[in-house]
Amino acid sequence: MRRPLLRPSAGVALVLCVLAGLAQALSIATPWNGQPLWWLQILSLSVLVWLLQGSAMPRQAGLRGWLFAWAWLSGTFWWLFISMHTYGGLPAVLAVGGLAAALALLYGLASAGFRALAPVNTALSAIVFASSWLLAELARGQWLTGFPWGAGGYAQLDGLAVLARYVGVYGVGWVAALAAAWLVARQWWGLGGMLLLALGAGSLSLPPSDLQATLSVSLLQGNIPQDEKFQAGTGIPIALQWYAQQLGQAQTPLVVAPETAIPMLPQELPAGYWPSLLQRFATGEQTALVGVPLGNARDGYLNAVVGLQPGQPQMYTYAKHHLVPFGEFIPPLFKWFTQMMDIPLGDFNRGAVGQASWPVAGQRLAPNICYEDLFGEELGARFIDPAQAPTIFVNVSNIGWFGDSLAMDQHLSISRMRTLEFERPMLRATNTGATAIIDHQGHVLQALPRLTRDVLVGEVQGRGLNATSGWRITPYAWWVSRCGLWPLWLLGVLTWFTAWKWGRRAYREKPAV
Repeated sequence: MRRPLLRPSAGVALVLCVLAGLAQALSIATPWNGQPLWWLQILSLSVLVWLLQGSAMPRQAGLRGWLFAWAWLSGTFWWLFISMHTYGGLPAVLAVGGLAAALALLYGLASAGFRALAPVNTALSAIVFASSWLLAELARGQWLTGFPWGAGGYAQLDGLAVLARYVGVYGVGWVAALAAAWLVARQWWGLGGMLLLALGAGSLSLPPSDLQATLSVSLLQGNIPQDEKFQAGTGIPIALQWYAQQLGQAQTPLVVAPETAIPMLPQELPAGYWPSLLQRFATGEQTALVGVPLGNARDGYLNAVVGLQPGQPQMYTYAKHHLVPFGEFIPPLFKWFTQMMDIPLGDFNRGAVGQASWPVAGQRLAPNICYEDLFGEELGARFIDPAQAPTIFVNVSNIGWFGDSLAMDQHLSISRMRTLEFERPMLRATNTGATAIIDHQGHVLQALPRLTRDVLVGEVQGRGLNATSGWRITPYAWWVSRCGLWPLWLLGVLTWFTAWKWGRRAYREKPAV
């Protein structure tokens, strides 16, 4: 008979919850090199499973799960403090801690539900835990527009992320949670089977692409200080001068400038600036993607990227869809909060989901702005027709709000996960970092040093077309473009329902004493 695992005292258990949560944060991106640690993510989660199994009742399990998640989330996006305090003048420790505490409630509920539905430490209870954790991750990713930054699956970039092409980052997180619970249950057969599954999945990929011609690109990183970026006497003149110079001197077929590289509306720019920029790319063979706000007071404003291309009567426009709450739009009843912050905030209109890609040199470029690449299910909407699916993603960002912090490394990992899910390369042009070229297998081919003003010149190869099979997309791209994340929601809910039904039947069949 297998010996039961030891149970710590209630006080020790709470301390272990905090330590395990901080280890989970560390697994997302380590401070010394910004890289994830897949094994630490599973190990820290297994400590939580052990503590939940040792809980006396669901209420205690809920507290432990909440405390773990609070430490994990606070340790993951602590850098929000920089934007709120340094640039916003808020008591940001309370604000960041409060945000983490609110989001952690979802994991507390999942932990309490797991303890109530699966009180016995078995292989089946491991599935209940993984599905409970999945429901919390999905809720965090979609509740109130969603903030899934630091989801557990991102720690698996060098581990279980070989499964991303099938199940996406949330599915990878489910498998990692299952591995953690099986570790506690000492179900070695399950762990061995999972290893074989990962090895087999890693050996598969899309057929080789026939898009052999590479596209040469110049990615601009202006490194405009955030406290000067929107100042008329400092950051704005620097940005206008430097980006105009680099756009004018670039020699590659494609030039990409980051989010709000041009920090003013076109109609408010100095006389001749915008017409000169349009004229620069009206002839010849070069194209440019440039981040610039668009709109007016009557129709509203857009956080946008424009594509400038010879021979086109109108410029290509992509408008950001997934806006940042309190940064790019103000939720109802929260005007008081934004008035407390001394930050130039916008109230932008949303662009549509699944906007058309931009055809350039035989490729189809799909722009996304800032943390939009955090929402793979929205990027996936462009894959419903494989013949029109993107061949290259382009992310333009400004992470300058968060200083020289792990936010840059974490965002780079997010982009890497998208390339694995869709098997498409990603170009990243940012204000302060990480400006990089990522291939379709999640490898960073080239990158600029952070916090430098420079131009990254390199090559990217699009993916998708095969002469024998035609336009190909990953299994994840196929189902997420049609169903969104509902298959994963269904997995979690059905697991809970099944566990509840089995629990009721076991209770009814329990002999009376």
